[in-house]
Amino acid sequence: MKTPTTRLTSTDRRQQILDQATKLFARRGYEGTTTRQIARQAGINEALIFRHFGDKDGLYWAIIEQKCQMGARRAKLMQTLDSRSDDRTILATLAETVLRRNFEDSSLARLLLFSALENHRLSRRFFRVYVAQNYDSIAAYIRRRVRQGKFRGVDAQLAARGFLGMVVYHFWIQEIFGGKRFQKFDLKKVSNTLADIWLRGMRSSPSERSRQEARKSLK
Repeated sequence: MKTPTTRLTSTDRRQQILDQATKLFARRGYEGTTTRQIARQAGINEALIFRHFGDKDGLYWAIIEQKCQMGARRAKLMQTLDSRSDDRTILATLAETVLRRNFEDSSLARLLLFSALENHRLSRRFFRVYVAQNYDSIAAYIRRRVRQGKFRGVDAQLAARGFLGMVVYHFWIQEIFGGKRFQKFDLKKVSNTLADIWLRGMRSSPSERSRQEARKSLK
């Protein structure tokens, strides 16, 4: 006599598909994974995937949205940037948040790398919807500090990319390229060190602050 199987709710079934699809996409990439393989892994009919997500693109994007939890992440970013802490604390906090989130779950990074390498339009959509906003927010913070005479006058967007680039590349080296097998780092130490390195190149010199103040007085 067969044991009756528990019938999943629509919400639970959708989550089950997302979970299994994430594993396959993160291991094989977008092009290397089919909806048939996902259905087989989840133990369902392939038609259920299309019923819940429309198509393969819809499923992939649903995974990215779930991983990003953008509302909470955006609020955390703005809270950090708007805090009254010193620059080193703000930047070290940003770096640690990004690193800790990625090390705890590297599947999003793997998904995005696969889609970018495969030149898939979803990677461009991700940058436009999620990444560009973060760069803009950090760039706005940099411009504010430039106006206050604390940072050198530089291209704020490039400076924002430079800072996040150091942080993300450390994660790639450790997690994606296997660097953690050879050397381990404390996340707080990494975050503070990267913040220090970036700030040494960004803080304005006394002579530059004098020039900035002179320009303000002429306005």
